[in-house]
Amino acid sequence: MSKPLPMTALLIAAASLLSACKPAEQPQGAEQSESTDRSEPVELSQSREVNLYSARQESLIKPLLDRFTAETGVKVNLVTGRADALLQRLQSEGDNSPADLLLTVDAGRLHRAVEAGVTQPFDSATLSDVIPASYREPEGHWYGLSFRARPIMYAKDRVQPGELSTYQNLADQNWHNRICIRSSGNIYNQSLVASKLAADGEAVTEAWARGLVQNFARPPAGGDRDQIKAVAAGECDIAVANSYYLAGMLRSDDPEQVTAAQQVAVFWPNQNGRGTHVNVSGIALTRSAKNRDNAIKLVEFLVSPESQAWYAEKNGEYPIRENIPVSDILASWGTFKADAINLSELGKNNAAAVKLMDRAGWQ
Repeated sequence: MSKPLPMTALLIAAASLLSACKPAEQPQGAEQSESTDRSEPVELSQSREVNLYSARQESLIKPLLDRFTAETGVKVNLVTGRADALLQRLQSEGDNSPADLLLTVDAGRLHRAVEAGVTQPFDSATLSDVIPASYREPEGHWYGLSFRARPIMYAKDRVQPGELSTYQNLADQNWHNRICIRSSGNIYNQSLVASKLAADGEAVTEAWARGLVQNFARPPAGGDRDQIKAVAAGECDIAVANSYYLAGMLRSDDPEQVTAAQQVAVFWPNQNGRGTHVNVSGIALTRSAKNRDNAIKLVEFLVSPESQAWYAEKNGEYPIRENIPVSDILASWGTFKADAINLSELGKNNAAAVKLMDRAGWQ
């Protein structure tokens, strides 16, 4: 999937939205799984309300919610928390949960919510029209709102782009002691392996994972930003990380993060094959939803052109719908072909991916 170059016509609409919302500054690409839990109790809502449980930080979503309320008169009660904690909360609350919607990151986590029985499918002609089929659950249990890529990031002074090609290539001997990547407990890596299982099968994927582990420059530690910093510090030559983390570092107020990010470049793997691995932040209607109509109306609002333009610019992610301009930073990395797999397959393959990574010695 190729994305357009920097913002043009829709930038005016996005600027208007920003002015109306007046969002506070925050780290780019941050997710609630890396922040403080703010899961205050929420009372059962009335007919002009909708209750949202969100694994994204309040500052990354609330300006849009405020805009929705201003346009529709529907109040949004927001609860933010860690992704796993919110799922556990929904399970514990059962049918008595006040939540109407669950917003979380990674198709693997969305699949866990479906498997836990806390979601229900719904149809929307608007969502079906604007969200590509690969970015929504086939039966309507969840819909992607934005997507992120997980490319290869390399040291500009030590690696030539011509040395890189595919994820499979990272298992080659010439990358021995040169790769940094997060642990196997990270859902982003689990989904990467799950996508490779779908594309190449178990035998090929396990052999690749074993070769990849042998090429680690150090035991996996830290988050994606830490892998990028390690490349900049010379601890490794390449890293695999989500695109929005690099975008956030480049826009950071911390000079050290900016300096580190400027020393790496993005390479889009698998462009002659299945495409670069991508994932989503997505939203699901809860099984307990008591404000169904308002909830669906909110989801449709979040994929409107204005909302998508604002979200893409603010969070360093790619718009889920076509023909929405990306941020200048993302545009500077060029267009790329994205893996067209339906992302629901990542969740279905998650358990097999985790077992395979364990067998390969991926810590």
